[in-house]
Amino acid sequence: MNKVVEQLTQMIGQESKNISPSPYGRWLNGKILEVNEGFLKVSYEIREEFSNPGGIMHGGVLAGMMDELIGMAGYTLNKEGFFVAANINVDFLRPVNVGERVVGTTNVVRAGKTMMHIECQIHNTDNKLVAKAASNLVKMSLKA
Repeated sequence: MNKVVEQLTQMIGQESKNISPSPYGRWLNGKILEVNEGFLKVSYEIREEFSNPGGIMHGGVLAGMMDELIGMAGYTLNKEGFFVAANINVDFLRPVNVGERVVGTTNVVRAGKTMMHIECQIHNTDNKLVAKAASNLVKMSLKA
């Protein structure tokens, strides 16, 4: 087990608002349920500030949630450098209401030296697929 996975494992069940190095991650305030190298499972409660005027979860927040999870899954590989999204392809499949809880699962499909391909799925409490995303991340010269 690498040091990043060890650190995240110690955070299982804690709210991200207290522990995440990412300001956006703190705002989303997920709870890590499971972590392994290249894999992450996180739950989120859908708050009112996540909603659109129709009273359902805003697609931009849902896409941002998956982008955050994808980045975290890449981070679990403990690679040198900082990887950022070059693209993200999102499919919205079902609405999510304020007050519901969703679970995001993400895994690294391929991790090269300078690029990664990572996929993410969000399920509702009935285990129905709400949205899915795939992203290619590219290595930057920044340090994580």
